[in-house]
Amino acid sequence: ISTTFGAVILGGLFAALLCGVVIAQAVVYIKMYPKDPLKVKLLVTLVLSLDVIHTGFIWTAIWDWIVIHYGDTSSIDLIHWSVAFTIMFTAILTFCVHMFLAHRIWLLSHKNYLLTVVILFLAFSRLISATATTGGMLKYARFSTFRAHGFAWIFTLGLALSCVADILITASLFVLLHTSRSGQPHFNAVIDALILYAFENGLLTCIGTVASMICWILMGNNLIFMALHFGIGKLYANSLLATLNARRVIQ
Repeated sequence: ISTTFGAVILGGLFAALLCGVVIAQAVVYIKMYPKDPLKVKLLVTLVLSLDVIHTGFIWTAIWDWIVIHYGDTSSIDLIHWSVAFTIMFTAILTFCVHMFLAHRIWLLSHKNYLLTVVILFLAFSRLISATATTGGMLKYARFSTFRAHGFAWIFTLGLALSCVADILITASLFVLLHTSRSGQPHFNAVIDALILYAFENGLLTCIGTVASMICWILMGNNLIFMALHFGIGKLYANSLLATLNARRVIQ
């Protein structure tokens, strides 16, 4: 029970906490940056909306596992439709953040086509993998059947692609920012702060993704991987908002 229903309850509570942080960061953003470009405001609105809906899907799934199927331990094998949609919404949130960071790298690298295209390829491939995973979960509705029909590797691939994209983006930002340093101490201090933010955000999202992937591969018979997966999209949402809100502090 502790590694199944207990895990998803804890994962759901942690996800709800992270959703609260996303909302708080969005409020801070609205107050601090009213003159930001419309496209950035729309991105923040989209990410916030996706994250709140994602939280609703999480607790719908938990309600189904814990309440609707109360006392039925075999229900841990069931894939409620809301579980499938948490996968899709996590992928969309991840995609939004990767696109935002890819645009930053595009500008910082003076329009380096190769680097940007590779990041875009990884981001789109991750989204496609998640879409296929969601479709498989909706179709088969049980983890055992989902695995039996060969979808396990697609879910794993999606998580792996997300991790690779994080590593490439973080490394690219580190190199591009580091090479832009100058002889001015204040400017270098700003660059160092940006590097630190990029590293911390990339590391956090990568660790969350890798942890979920490892648990899926090694402990697919319980729900620890799903509990961890609940938080991945929210880590990306928080990393985006933290990056946007840090601008005034860094300046």
